[in-house]
Amino acid sequence: MNHSDHVRLLRKGVPEPGGVWADLGSGSGAFTLALADLLGPTGQIYSVDKDRRVLQEQEQAIQRLFPAISVEFRAADFTRPLDLPSLDGIVMANSLHYVRDKETMLQRVRAYLKPGGRLLLVEYNVDHGNVWVPYPLSYPTWERLARQNNLSDTQLLERVPSRFLNEIYSALSFVR
Repeated sequence: MNHSDHVRLLRKGVPEPGGVWADLGSGSGAFTLALADLLGPTGQIYSVDKDRRVLQEQEQAIQRLFPAISVEFRAADFTRPLDLPSLDGIVMANSLHYVRDKETMLQRVRAYLKPGGRLLLVEYNVDHGNVWVPYPLSYPTWERLARQNNLSDTQLLERVPSRFLNEIYSALSFVR
């Protein structure tokens, strides 16, 4: 996948430029860059990952490609409580599949979001993982889990073929 694929996976879930968003478990920053592209210079992003090195690499890429956007890089475990402002949206791209207890994680995520806030999920479209993707969730599983955790209006946004586990999808859910 390339930058245009990452943007395409998020585009329908980001209603307009601007806003305060977080990318939880941002890794190498591919989706942080896509989010920066979509939010534009009036956006603010909190990029959260445990690996300080990848956050430094992200910071260099953001400064080079999207210097006008405000990004705060936080070296932290997104599965633990974070000190974040009230958010318009959260991106969890290929990060929720590392979390076994998804219900506890989703309650925490909901608390970070404003009423009407958006959760954009990017995930492998399978229910059985492996060593590298231990707890993936297919779109039907995500739809059910979102509903059980008081996330509403869940919708499938995009699908992209993947050499690894066949397909990646993006989905949008809202906080009531």
